[in-house]
Amino acid sequence: MSEAAAGAKPRPAAPERADAPAADARPDPPGALGLLRRLAPRGLLGRTLLIVLLPLIVLQAVALQIFYGSHLDVISRRLAAGLAGDVGMVVELLSRFPAAEDRAWIFREAAWRLDLGLAFEPGATLAHHGPRPASLPLLPLEQDLSDALAQRVRLPFDSDWTADPRSIVIRVQLPDGVLHVEVNRKRLFTGTLYLFVIWLVGSSILLFGLAALFLKNQVRAIRRLANAAEAFGMGRDAGPIRPEGAAEVRQAAAAFNRMRSNIRRFVQQRTEMLAGISHDLRTPLTRLRLGLAMLPKEAAEDAAAMTRDVEEMERMIAAYLAFARGEGQEAARPEDLAALVRDVAARSGADGAITVQAPAELRLPLRADAFRRCLGNLLDNARRHARRIAVSVRPPGAPHPGFAEVTVDDDGPGIAPEAREEAFRPFASTRAGGTGLGLAIARDIARAHGGDILLEDSPMGGLRARVLLPA
Repeated sequence: MSEAAAGAKPRPAAPERADAPAADARPDPPGALGLLRRLAPRGLLGRTLLIVLLPLIVLQAVALQIFYGSHLDVISRRLAAGLAGDVGMVVELLSRFPAAEDRAWIFREAAWRLDLGLAFEPGATLAHHGPRPASLPLLPLEQDLSDALAQRVRLPFDSDWTADPRSIVIRVQLPDGVLHVEVNRKRLFTGTLYLFVIWLVGSSILLFGLAALFLKNQVRAIRRLANAAEAFGMGRDAGPIRPEGAAEVRQAAAAFNRMRSNIRRFVQQRTEMLAGISHDLRTPLTRLRLGLAMLPKEAAEDAAAMTRDVEEMERMIAAYLAFARGEGQEAARPEDLAALVRDVAARSGADGAITVQAPAELRLPLRADAFRRCLGNLLDNARRHARRIAVSVRPPGAPHPGFAEVTVDDDGPGIAPEAREEAFRPFASTRAGGTGLGLAIARDIARAHGGDILLEDSPMGGLRARVLLPA
């Protein structure tokens, strides 16, 4: 299929292109480092926010630990000790003055002076005493109250935090019954707890939101620069980009605009120069054609041979100039890849030697004339060395997600694996009548679209050329 000889001298494989459709094949390191790499965000925005968020979380965690370890713990123990002391005093007074009129006086004074709601259940016993399972696991209030009651009351007791959402019910076992003490929860809570939590959460959200907003604007400028560079590499020139963002990003955008301008100027100068070379070379060849046509009949055989040489020279010059000029002047537009492939195959295989398998429609951004030349070169190479050719078109999917595929299979002699990369080098052909530019031009066009061409073994026994085009 190729113009390169199967026995061509092998050279080292060309390095993989940055824009080739290949995945990151680097294995993850073992252990915790590999796990962190898999869990880490892939994008710049996510990684930068992670850099901002991690110190923020550590700082807030340290502040929270200091708050819980010192301020909240001390305040909670003091409030619990004060409440337990009031309950202990009431229990001691009831033990010293058991008369009914004294008990009524004690209940009135406790309600007025200590803000305690008291009730007595004669002859009752506690079904359960001691601390219950914590209903506020993040706060030390329940445990501190239980410890304080055990220290100051020194009688069996039970504290209930779930019966009333606004009160705490403490039951104390007295010799002649059970004392019920109802106290407002506010006696054990401090306002600094809520202020601290609001400050902790609010400042974190505010700082994270400001960082995300600022970094999003910076990353948007970088993403816009990357998209412009990728589009320019695929031949979709959308014009210069507006520098924005941080100073370094603006500098990169200005450098990209200068590079784009230099490349366009270089391509234009080269095209103009090649147009002049084409004119200068074709003029003497035209004179040679006229001279050969005017030779006498006696020299007709020699004239025919020289005419074939002139035609071969014109064909080779046209191929060289087509390779050097490239196809960068054509703008990419949405085209039906399947219809285009069927049309090129019909023109190249008039004798029915080419079969096509393609979906009804597959629209991609293409430079139609350039891709016709790419596929035409592949089919021409296959027709020189094979009898049967099969062309298939596949929409984007595995194993190259994001890339449509056009495969050209033949039953020819193929190319040895070690010589396949050499076949893409310009002027590498050693076969008679070949210029060595067919595959070189085809790959140049495919890469200008942002894709590539891969050579593989064909199921038909020959060579498969796989053309990858970004969807």
